[in-house]
Amino acid sequence: MTATGTRSDALVIDRLVTEYPIRGGLFSRRIGTVQAVSGVSLRIPAGQTFGLVGETGCGKSTLGRTVVRLVDAQSGSVRLGDAEISSLGKSAFRSVRRRIQLVFQDPYASLNPRLSVGAILAEPLIVHGLHTGRRQERVRELLELVGLDPAHASRFPLEFSGGQRQRIGIARALAVEPEVLVLDEPVSALDVSVQAGILNLLDDLQREFGLTYLFIAHDLSVVRHLSHEVGVMYLGTIVEQGPVDEVYENPLHPYTRALLSAVPIADPRIERGRERIVLRGDVPSPANPPSGCRFRTRCWKATDLCAAETPQPRLLDNRLVACHHTD
Repeated sequence: MTATGTRSDALVIDRLVTEYPIRGGLFSRRIGTVQAVSGVSLRIPAGQTFGLVGETGCGKSTLGRTVVRLVDAQSGSVRLGDAEISSLGKSAFRSVRRRIQLVFQDPYASLNPRLSVGAILAEPLIVHGLHTGRRQERVRELLELVGLDPAHASRFPLEFSGGQRQRIGIARALAVEPEVLVLDEPVSALDVSVQAGILNLLDDLQREFGLTYLFIAHDLSVVRHLSHEVGVMYLGTIVEQGPVDEVYENPLHPYTRALLSAVPIADPRIERGRERIVLRGDVPSPANPPSGCRFRTRCWKATDLCAAETPQPRLLDNRLVACHHTD
């Protein structure tokens, strides 16, 4: 399905396809293809958050890396405001790169341990030629912005906790004053007690600077806290997307229902009485996905139609759902 954007959309992804070759044999010939992202379309209005959820290996992180051009797409398009960026050459993309930044999942691996925090934050300013003559002042501003002591700019990443390192990663992304942040599981490597602080920081930054987020996570509770709209991804495709409260309160796709049934509820009476949906089997290989509906091998509603025909997203109750058997 085509993603039709408007002038108010900060990010529009249209029928994006990303594949990885499988190589083998003596001469490392291509013997297959991993279909990591298969025709994904979505749009994010400026100043809002689109949450992307799904099981490990569904293609969420690959989608995020494709959007910021760390991975090349085979087809489809990515539009950043008024600029179509997926087809730009490297030199042309360099001029718009600062408008979209990635915050990595692992705060322990994403920061150079040989550089001080001040040098880490100054690096993007040097690359993009920003704040010449006042870079040290800008570094102090960034540290204060994410709740860290500017006096610690001379310290190295190993001297900070995981939550503090993730704040440094966010500060580095903000250094070049982007419009869009792609947040790839930004709290999954952190203790639960630390996650809330990072989420509140992201919420505050969005309100203050009008930032747009593509928020990638597997924790559905975290996504609901931060997102305006949510997309549920399965084996490279989005099976349901819509306003976050509507999807969470009344999931229409069987896969969405199964995911939400596993989210703990604080009220013991509701928790004991609600239906749990246990999916059968394992996630199929993205190198050899099922015909038709990719979820059909684990779906209790599957019929011959599901094997023969790929369901196209259709509008139901204010959200898009890709399922043959949802009324």
